[in-house]
Amino acid sequence: MHILIIHQAFASLEEPGGTRHFELARLLAASGHRVTVIASPVSYITGARISEASASAAQPDSPGVTILRARVYEAHHRSFLHRMLAFFSFMLSSFWIGLGVRGVDLVWGTSPPIFQGVTAWLLARLKRARFLFEVRDLWPEFAVAVGVLKDCTLIRLSEWLERFLYRSADCVMVNSPGFVEHVRLRGARRIELVPNGADPSMFDSSGAGREFRRQHGFDDRFVALYAGAHGMSNDLEVVIDAARLLQDESVQIVLVGDGKEKPALLARAAGLGLRNVTFLPSVPKRQMPEILAAADAGIAILKPLEAYKTTYPNKVFDYMGAGRPVLLAIDGVIREVVEAAGCGLFVKPGDPQALADAIHLLAADRDRSRRMGLDGKDYLEHNFSRTQIARRLLEVLESTLGEGSPNA
Repeated sequence: MHILIIHQAFASLEEPGGTRHFELARLLAASGHRVTVIASPVSYITGARISEASASAAQPDSPGVTILRARVYEAHHRSFLHRMLAFFSFMLSSFWIGLGVRGVDLVWGTSPPIFQGVTAWLLARLKRARFLFEVRDLWPEFAVAVGVLKDCTLIRLSEWLERFLYRSADCVMVNSPGFVEHVRLRGARRIELVPNGADPSMFDSSGAGREFRRQHGFDDRFVALYAGAHGMSNDLEVVIDAARLLQDESVQIVLVGDGKEKPALLARAAGLGLRNVTFLPSVPKRQMPEILAAADAGIAILKPLEAYKTTYPNKVFDYMGAGRPVLLAIDGVIREVVEAAGCGLFVKPGDPQALADAIHLLAADRDRSRRMGLDGKDYLEHNFSRTQIARRLLEVLESTLGEGSPNA
């Protein structure tokens, strides 16, 4: 089987960002399939151009996987308009490159951004291949909920496009059970769940982070780590306010990543004179195991919006894979996972005091904290390991390819 993936935010282990698709592509290739990925040459996380060294490093490590970089407008972090220009430029350039990819059996489009789904649909039809549409976030619902998308005409057009892609796909694949009803109500004919997860073998929880802690002066402080995007949805002001409440305790809040809101967060922490907050830049996924090993707990947080109760955030599974307890300020389906695993504490979203209290509890009982982390790793290995997810994905791909002729 030759699979063509259209994914603007694709990241290899040499780049910052989510590496779900890179890891799955390697596992598919190891099963004897060919995978071609059309990706952006600009990091979706940092907005910086991916270095030639990082881009080329992904290839030799991934036999059977070919990564093609499409030209893109390089200013998606500036504003909503610039972001749209970046999305549309990738939609067009990835289509042009995709025309030259031969022998494709299935085209896999992923959203967000939803516009690359149009590229995947059109390439699938032109190549008489199957069209798999993956929903990683509910767009435009999330954009409307957080206030990024406000214009009524744009919202209606976006919702029309969303329904069109759901109806046109041979299969709609979701990464969270919370998305199933949403896509069904909007016309998806066949829906398959291939959840987020992590590769537990990638993480070492046996003490590999000691040198990292020493370098940053964390000493014996309890380190509560947030790793991920610093955007509007992430509600990191709450984390800063929780740090203010913990100033007199032996606790260090560490935020790793980049995003549009990071300058404002830096200014807020400086204005409050917080010495118990450390900001670090985004790092390639290969470096994350060391950073997670240096942490005592991982923070997962989103704004307290009803829509976000449907999500399965990647970072939660990474924390579990690293054997770190989860401080979860997100309600809904991911709370069910954390509570079933017994691997963390649920915190009321949007409440700095509740987050500070939860950090205090774990810091005061480090044996309990370590047990939670180990329970999370065990639960992930049995339910959400990357190899299990790859097997499930392969079942979905093979059944999609084995069905009748593609849509007209």
